[in-house]
Amino acid sequence: MTGIADKIIRRVRAKGRGKWVCTPKDFLDIGSRAAVDQALSRLVKSGDLRRVGHGLYDLPRISGVLKRPAPVNIDSAVAAVARRDSVRIMNDGIASANQLGLTNAVPAKTTYVTDGATRNVKIGGRTIRLRHAGPNVMSWAGKMSAPVAQALRWLGPQAATDDRVTMMLKQKLPDNVKKDLIRNSAHLPGWAASIVHDVADQHAEAL
Repeated sequence: MTGIADKIIRRVRAKGRGKWVCTPKDFLDIGSRAAVDQALSRLVKSGDLRRVGHGLYDLPRISGVLKRPAPVNIDSAVAAVARRDSVRIMNDGIASANQLGLTNAVPAKTTYVTDGATRNVKIGGRTIRLRHAGPNVMSWAGKMSAPVAQALRWLGPQAATDDRVTMMLKQKLPDNVKKDLIRNSAHLPGWAASIVHDVADQHAEAL
């Protein structure tokens, strides 16, 4: 293994098996793009790394049950796409609502929203849909309360009249997420902002 390949595999191993999907961009501090590409290609050929998509690599976790590499971590892979393409990406509304327990609905397709172009990305044999979203939606990217904002947008205005939504969020959300919601509520539609203030009313005056 070359010096660059050694450094790459050490960095990937330090992240833990199955926990990090990397791109050539993640290693430009240790070599030129051409040298990094060559090293990654050699690591794939030697079986040290797995290619899971165009310019996407991981060190797979081995399934203890199936005794074979586990599927790629999709969230980690999508984060790698965001770094690779210099765009912001976050979960869409139905996935966020499901994670928060606000719906039992499961998305038919794995979809994320992005400030980049709408397109499909192949990752680990799956097709991931990236759907362009406007500035008000993408202003939540990277914020701890983003899943709540996304879930409310997906639920729509009827959620504002459903006390169960307010009560569930009030009970489940930690204080720091409630404060973050209040802080960024100007980026929500009026009906959603009203829910946020009901959920986090005790924090509104403190900000």
